[in-house]
Amino acid sequence: MTGSTDDAGTSPRRLVLLRHAKSSWDHDLPDAERPLSGRGRRDAAAAGHWLAAHVGRPDLVLCSPAVRTRRTWARACEAEPDLLEAPVRLEPAVYQAWSDTLLALLQEQPDEARTVVLLGHSPGVPDLAERLNRGSGTAPVGDFPTSATAVFTVTGPWSALGPGSAALEAYAVPRG
Repeated sequence: MTGSTDDAGTSPRRLVLLRHAKSSWDHDLPDAERPLSGRGRRDAAAAGHWLAAHVGRPDLVLCSPAVRTRRTWARACEAEPDLLEAPVRLEPAVYQAWSDTLLALLQEQPDEARTVVLLGHSPGVPDLAERLNRGSGTAPVGDFPTSATAVFTVTGPWSALGPGSAALEAYAVPRG
């Protein structure tokens, strides 16, 4: 883990919400099997560079098992090999999840994980970003296109995550 432990669970944590990069519609594939497009591969690498520069190596990555999310993380790691050291957990609950499901998943994470990346899909990830941001009273997140990344500072333990317990630290849409 990159952060120090906090027995009380009160020191700030970071939550990174990342929407997968642009997927391809060139093949007649089930939704979960769609790969990244050429632009998506470039944008995923740009997301890796952005994450390395602004967040650093996370302690945990919760990733949808869909091909486009797994390849987004793989391309980010190719661009920034230090990201490879982060443990990745494929979470079926992230695929096609609403924000309530994503929030419940995050609330179950161990407090030792100081920085968590949630890599998923629309509408769940954008809805969760807006929900957390609305509670913080900070500047709006805005549009949440593919490769969009929102970084929140979370006060308290993961189990207490919710509107008002996170503040928007950064928002970007990396493009390659």
